[in-house]
Amino acid sequence: MSFNTSSRQLPNTDEKPPEEGPGPEPSPEPLPEATAERPTSGASTAAPTEPLPGDDGTPAEAASADGETPAETASGDSETPVEATATAAEAEAPAEATTAEAEAPAAPASASASAETEAPAAASDDSEAPAEVTEAPAAVTPAPTSAPAPTRGRRRWRGWRERYPVAARTLAWTTTVLAAALVLFALLMPSKIDTFRPAEFFRVPVEAIFGAAVMIVLPRKPRIAVAALAGLCLGALTVLNFLDIGFNEYLGRGFNVVLDWTLFSDAQAYLQDTMGKKGALGIVVLVVVLVIAVLVLMTLSVVRLGNLVARNTDLATRTTLVMAIVWVTCAALGVQFSGVPIASEHTTLVVQDRAVRVRNTLRDEAAFAKVAKKDAFANTPPDQLLTGLRGKDMMITFIESYGRSAIEDAVMAPGVDATLTSENEKLTKAGFAAKSGWLTSATYGGSSWLGHSTFLSGLWVNNQQRYRTVTAGDHLTLPGAFKKTGAWDTVGIMPGVQKAWPESKFYGIDKVYDSRDLGYKGPKFSWSTMPDQYALTAFERLEHSKKHDKPLMSTIILTSSHQPWAPIPKTVPQDQVGDGSVYDAIEKAGKKPADIVTDSTKSKEEYGKSIQYSVTSLIDYLVKYGNKNTVLIFLGDHQPMARVSGNNASRDVPVSIVAKDPKVLDKIADWNWTDGLQPEHNAPVWKMSAFRDRFLTAYGSTPHP
Repeated sequence: MSFNTSSRQLPNTDEKPPEEGPGPEPSPEPLPEATAERPTSGASTAAPTEPLPGDDGTPAEAASADGETPAETASGDSETPVEATATAAEAEAPAEATTAEAEAPAAPASASASAETEAPAAASDDSEAPAEVTEAPAAVTPAPTSAPAPTRGRRRWRGWRERYPVAARTLAWTTTVLAAALVLFALLMPSKIDTFRPAEFFRVPVEAIFGAAVMIVLPRKPRIAVAALAGLCLGALTVLNFLDIGFNEYLGRGFNVVLDWTLFSDAQAYLQDTMGKKGALGIVVLVVVLVIAVLVLMTLSVVRLGNLVARNTDLATRTTLVMAIVWVTCAALGVQFSGVPIASEHTTLVVQDRAVRVRNTLRDEAAFAKVAKKDAFANTPPDQLLTGLRGKDMMITFIESYGRSAIEDAVMAPGVDATLTSENEKLTKAGFAAKSGWLTSATYGGSSWLGHSTFLSGLWVNNQQRYRTVTAGDHLTLPGAFKKTGAWDTVGIMPGVQKAWPESKFYGIDKVYDSRDLGYKGPKFSWSTMPDQYALTAFERLEHSKKHDKPLMSTIILTSSHQPWAPIPKTVPQDQVGDGSVYDAIEKAGKKPADIVTDSTKSKEEYGKSIQYSVTSLIDYLVKYGNKNTVLIFLGDHQPMARVSGNNASRDVPVSIVAKDPKVLDKIADWNWTDGLQPEHNAPVWKMSAFRDRFLTAYGSTPHP
């Protein structure tokens, strides 16, 4: 192989002459003696136009297999020293040099070219490319592919870490500690607000020990995938735990992952009614952001901790073994701290509990459907139903959130008990009498429709699925029993209903007046669409005062005692009620929900006042418009939320039957209820679902299953 070149060649006196083979072609003119300093080995790293001999690991002497003389590549009249040229080339394009060197064909070695000099052919501006290539170069083994260049953000981060090493280490440690704290919190987080105490978080979670062991043994890619999945699941479990806290606080039970999703629309409506559209929207957005943040941060935290464990395998292994021994020892000996076991399996138990609840929910649906089809009075002939109440005007009235705590709690009881005493005196003076007892509601803190359906149907309706099942059937209700006799007209006064209510057919209510039908022109009182006094006045105007061929069976739901108990209406003179505009000034002067929502004592005080208002409104109506044929049954639908009723409060609510005709109360003498509107502490307690059958039986109904 030979090259023709016009470049002047520098002799290399350090190189041995070729052992054999023809010498180079004679130069047309003698070359001057080289005076330039020979560059040192490794001075040039720039990519040559063509590779130098030996680049592929082949000795210079063996570079030419056919004995041809290679062209020399160093120029003698280059103005820039070889060292400077190589340095500039290295500074400008190191990556390109490597690539070019790998891709360019190898050039044969010259007898006068030094193997240490590796100067590129383009080192001099005067160098010219070879005029002709007479033979293909030998194959060159490609250089290993270099790692991809870091991104700009990563380069900046690395640069920042190099400039501020102390701050970088502090930030890294802080992030790791926060990640560990977040994961530990999620693993030990209680599901009830009253169990939040420091001792709960000074435990050793077995799930963390198991997770660390898995992270130690897994390779990199599976480890990251498992850590991300575990973090996502732990984040979802944390969100569900927060829902448990909220549901236990407001409804006295945990969140049901099968049935309770439909309640979010009711919660959003409640927020909108309480705080306005903007306030409700702000809370909804905040909740969504927090949920996403929990999921993302928990995932990143677990991945970070997994990587930390993998980088420090020896230390992580020893620590995991020690913690496993500590956990087993504490579990075996029952070691506790402030009454809380040190060895924790909290998350495992929570997951198991959720699985059990889901399984029970799915089973309960089928089981309850069978129970709902059975009815002791389903086939009772109309003339054998409610014979002891014929000719009576019946009123079944629910007072929102009227629970046992209103009568027995130290903060609320003084005011409520005084009201019950004074209202009972009004009844006595008007010729009425009352008997009272306790019923255990199927719900707590909210979901009033579950309490209503339980009381009226005689079935234990304690979740949304049961409610849908029973209302889709034809189980006999109390209003339905009165309707079935043909001796009563049935009406409903529902100020809390703000949209279509198809359940009226199931209940056997012929005519329903909801919030849109009662003619109210005044302001809303938080969630409550109108004051109880107005709702009762509208009932009198629209139905009770009119002539009827039959007595009325009325179902009335009063809402002024609905949370958040601010603002609360006040009683106004009956002749001033009008269309409700009189309540504008009262609503504006009342307290705002934000004034009491975070203070348990204030919430209790305002709740007690709302119960006093509702009871007073109802008894005032009965005294003014009731007669000898009026029979009133009134009760609470459920206890107020835990912040008001107290942690671990019962689900009992008071129930009273009021009548002028003594025969009405004589028929329930064997119930052993307390005389008056206030049941004694030791008065009988029944399940709310038991009332229907007892009531129907007491007043002359004959069972016919």
